[in-house]
Amino acid sequence: MDSKLFNEKALEQIKEAQEKWESETLAPALKKTPEQRETFRTVSDLEVKRVYTPEDVKELDYARDLNFPGAFPFTRGVYPTMYRGRLWTRRQIAGFGTARSTNERYRFLLKHGQTGISTDFDHPTLTGYDSDHPLAEGEVGRLGVAIDTLRDMEELFEGIPLDRVSISLTINHPAIVLLSLLLAVAEKRGVKWENLRGTVQNDSLKEFHGQKTFGLPPRPAFKITLDVVEYCTRHVPNWNTISISGYHTREAGSTAVQELAFTLAQGMAYVEGGLRRGLAIDDFAPRLSFFFGCHNDFFEEISKFRAARRLWARIMKERYGAKKAESMRVRFHTQTLGSTLVREQPKNNIVRGTIQALAAVLGGTQSLHVSGYDEAYDIPSEEAMMISLRTQQIIGHESGVVNTIDPLAGSYFVESLTNTMEEKARAYIEKIETLGKGSMLEGMLTAIEKGYIEKEIAEAAYQYQQKIEKKDYLVVGVNAYQSEVQQPIEVFEFDPAEEDRQKERLAEVKKSRNQREVDKALDRLREAVEKNENLMPWILEAVKVYATEGEIMGTLRELYGEYKDPAVF
Repeated sequence: MDSKLFNEKALEQIKEAQEKWESETLAPALKKTPEQRETFRTVSDLEVKRVYTPEDVKELDYARDLNFPGAFPFTRGVYPTMYRGRLWTRRQIAGFGTARSTNERYRFLLKHGQTGISTDFDHPTLTGYDSDHPLAEGEVGRLGVAIDTLRDMEELFEGIPLDRVSISLTINHPAIVLLSLLLAVAEKRGVKWENLRGTVQNDSLKEFHGQKTFGLPPRPAFKITLDVVEYCTRHVPNWNTISISGYHTREAGSTAVQELAFTLAQGMAYVEGGLRRGLAIDDFAPRLSFFFGCHNDFFEEISKFRAARRLWARIMKERYGAKKAESMRVRFHTQTLGSTLVREQPKNNIVRGTIQALAAVLGGTQSLHVSGYDEAYDIPSEEAMMISLRTQQIIGHESGVVNTIDPLAGSYFVESLTNTMEEKARAYIEKIETLGKGSMLEGMLTAIEKGYIEKEIAEAAYQYQQKIEKKDYLVVGVNAYQSEVQQPIEVFEFDPAEEDRQKERLAEVKKSRNQREVDKALDRLREAVEKNENLMPWILEAVKVYATEGEIMGTLRELYGEYKDPAVF
């Protein structure tokens, strides 16, 4: 069935009308009032035309390229009713100090209407070191919660109904350890694993060009990521096994196109890894989720999200032979970008967060975190988190944007920009595929090892900074509309005694546990590594006898080696 939106005769008439408008209406107006600059471009440096018409989307086929919500290729949304059925999950991230301190923040947010929990871990935990390690000094609990043992995880979720609240763990190379800790807590409480809902980030590949909290070299880290996928596919069926993350890639300085392309390329690598393990595509792909950032360029971000759904659906169906709709859906969490928040006139960041949150909603996100307006200073205060949560609630209940699905569909500009996003992302994906000689798995690993992705991001970040310095891109309060009037805010005050408390707790656990059982568990883990087995059962065994995260990750480092960043600039 031909479902193109425009016929040739109509397009010709519109083209003639546009030419007449340009000569008779536009030209005199430009002479009187010239435009502010020669070209207008998105944040990611894509040129934006003066006006868009059906000519810009003349090849658009409704059934092929858009279709209805919940129908392939899911451009208009992954579910048939979207927010008319249920609003997105409000998931404000939390994490600082000890497990007990973060648990109090969880309770505060849930009390005020949050519907999911998201956990930030401190740098030692993210990289696989215990709080008493020399490298952890000064960082314990500083920019996230410190988690060393099962005791910490028990306190982190004390009083939280694990089978009724969706939980996200923002951790990557040690993800197998942190998820094992959560599973052990659930088991101790009698909560069945099949009743757990949530996500472990577990995106090992993006660490090497995004967040850079790596704990292992690329190939063993990838292997462990797939251990989690394989184990949970068989034993924790409703858990999202990877949150394939573009957010940190964007925070590192990538463009929207790069974020889209590298994120989907990572996803393709994980799919190929699962297939190599003998998993059926429709058994594990439905539990893959995504995580994107959202910048200030409103329409670019909306188009990015729409392009992500369409491109992933086509890849899964056409390249990997997925049959289930669930395998083709891009279900994603969005976080408004911390890198867009500035110290100058910090309360203006509330507006930035609102714009980004609205773009995420109009783009069809399933889950949302609005960064606190004071994040350019420190961990968000309770006041900042409350405003972020209320921002989501006002959008959801007062703005009216949830009343109809994908309200910007059919916009000549948005559809054209969606097409551009898909086209340019495909070009990057094909480049990575070439590096892997037809394999996206080998392509991604090679791209990381050669520094290709990191170089692309570094160049984009440099160009963006140049635009700010040359005032080609205006940032209110930074390079335009500066003010000497201060905006007083109450900044979160970290309690430095939290580090000592955590070290004391860790010492108590080590003193009270059965060291012989710990040593046995770590020895069995070593054997499993040497035999190239799935490590999850052995790590579960180790955490249950209170082996620490650092001891487990240290065992893995002994056998897999450590990674040294090539420092690409």
